Amino acid sequence: MMDGELIPPALLQRKAIVYVRQSTQTQVEVNGEGRRRQYELVDVARRRGFRTVEVIDDDLGRSASGMVVRPGFEKLVAALCAGEIGAVLCFDASRLARNGRDWHHLLELCGLVEARVIDLDGVYDPCRPNDRLLLGMKGSISEFELGVIRARMLDAARAKARRGELRISVPIGYLWHRDTGLDFDPDIRLQQVIRLVFERFHLLGSARQAHLSLSAEGVFFPRPSDGKRLTSFDWTPIRYRNVIGILKNPFYAGTYVYGKSEKRVAVVDGRARRSYGHAKPVEDWEVMIRDHHEGYIDWSEYERNQSVLAANAYGRVGGQKSGRGGRALLAGMLTCARCGRGLAVVYAGVQPGRPTYRCDRPNLMLGLPRCLGFGGSRVDAAIAAEIIRVVKPMAIEAALEAERMHWEGKAECRRVAALDLEQAQYDASLAERRYATCDPDNRLIAAQLEKQWEVALRRVEDCRARLTAIAAPDPASPAPDFGGMAEDLAAAWSAPGVTTRTRQQLIRALVADIIADVDEAMREVVLIIHWRGGQHSELRVRKPATGEHGCHTPDEALAVMARMATRFCDADIAATLNRMGIRTGQGKTWTAPRVGSIRKIHGIDAYRSADKAGIWLTMREAAVKLGVTSHVIRRLIQDGVLPAEQVVPGAPWQIQAKDLDAQPVIDALANKNRPRRPSAQGQFPMFPNT
Repeated sequence: MMDGELIPPALLQRKAIVYVRQSTQTQVEVNGEGRRRQYELVDVARRRGFRTVEVIDDDLGRSASGMVVRPGFEKLVAALCAGEIGAVLCFDASRLARNGRDWHHLLELCGLVEARVIDLDGVYDPCRPNDRLLLGMKGSISEFELGVIRARMLDAARAKARRGELRISVPIGYLWHRDTGLDFDPDIRLQQVIRLVFERFHLLGSARQAHLSLSAEGVFFPRPSDGKRLTSFDWTPIRYRNVIGILKNPFYAGTYVYGKSEKRVAVVDGRARRSYGHAKPVEDWEVMIRDHHEGYIDWSEYERNQSVLAANAYGRVGGQKSGRGGRALLAGMLTCARCGRGLAVVYAGVQPGRPTYRCDRPNLMLGLPRCLGFGGSRVDAAIAAEIIRVVKPMAIEAALEAERMHWEGKAECRRVAALDLEQAQYDASLAERRYATCDPDNRLIAAQLEKQWEVALRRVEDCRARLTAIAAPDPASPAPDFGGMAEDLAAAWSAPGVTTRTRQQLIRALVADIIADVDEAMREVVLIIHWRGGQHSELRVRKPATGEHGCHTPDEALAVMARMATRFCDADIAATLNRMGIRTGQGKTWTAPRVGSIRKIHGIDAYRSADKAGIWLTMREAAVKLGVTSHVIRRLIQDGVLPAEQVVPGAPWQIQAKDLDAQPVIDALANKNRPRRPSAQGQFPMFPNT
């Protein structure tokens, strides 16, 4: 439609919509002229005769490619469907849509309600074939233009990346210099922290353990305070993602990498959704240039770190778990000699349970019988003894090396703390200078600068106190005695302060793998130990028979039962064992049912009152016969008046019935109303008769 043709009066009674859009937030901030020209379309609509003009600018900073939800465009479509719009004004076709689906859908709706499309070139009626053809061509050209621009941009970026000149975002610790290109960050403190992460991982072999160790030492790591621009940092306590990010980033190995992640597109609710940051395998990286810049580590160490991280992952094929504690010493170290799979750890019995190693993956995955299984207590003890035997000849050298590494670690901690103090002192001096240059009458700014100065001074005091604590050893926690550990490795291995995690890490430092099998004929567990140095050794551990366990009744308790069973009941035997401090095989106290159960197992005859025939009496039975209390009988026994016997110390007294009729007992009972004191023969009186 030419400019001279009039818009029907019925359409002029409706409202005109001016659609304003810019693709990115950068365009919104920088390209103000383009946005201003789009807002000037309001005057164009009024010149065309529209009295009601509405501006829709909800989509500023949103792409029209169809991947992003546009609330403004959806409002425009809803108003068209309601028949409220007489014309849609836009700067050009690319402002309304960059894909054919949205563009043709909009033209279809405009044709249904006879609305016009107006741009800087003229007025278009979608109901006319010629105008519709022209609008379709404009939409296709806009879509094609977007594809060409994107293809040229990506091709240029890839070409520059293949030369290693594309200045992509680099990790913390590197900066793009104008002359030298990619190089270390000049901050020595930052470099020292990154190198400390690599050294601690090389020592411990676990990213998690490295993070815990650094956190325990109070190590700080820089965090960008200005988003992703990496121009200023806030030093905060180190996090696990900082450690794992450093270990997995190839830039720290001097390698320039481009295209190590990809975008993925999925259709959600009828609209394409694009997501970024999906990692690709190393062989699919678009650009990888080794020795591109100076690295904190070399490429061989980077590959070793990746293999260690993969091996530490739980359930990873071909890998093993790192030492994570627990009660099983060899968790993740044993491999089945029959199927080649790793042995799992199962805790059986009453809580907390006993560790048991067994190969049950064929049963779980394929429904096949289990290959083998055996208890973990004997095997763990045998491996521990073998480790001590192997290390003992080199104990002195190992102790000296451990002492050297200990003091080097202390020196490294002091160096990091000194750098923290130096940085804190610089920040405090900078805050002081800012406060000094401030106008004292401007209290709003002066108060804030004074507050920042106080925070910086507190930071200096904290760093100084931390450095002092590291330099001055704590007397409550003395330095480890490496020489003493070398002399008595068994005591050092079983020391209360040594955790299972520490023992697991020591085993993994010496042993690469252990192949386990069971010799059913000999009832032995066969262990083939593959040492780190390439040597192999075989170790055989006796496998207990079914029902055999280490919780057996002490021989001393069985002897007491055998001597007391024919004269005393189970309750008396249980009381005697408890007084003697003898426990059951499981470390529990004795009761009458437990005594009876042990007697039945070992064939010890029970107490029967008919067998005694009244010849022997207990202290209680003697008291009943004489008509006195048990305390009287006990006193007679202690004074030596009434003869009595004990099977074992602490057992009930045994008294012969005939001894109750003896004359000394009768005389003692006759004087029961007087104090019964032992005779004072041979003692001179204190007040002799004169």
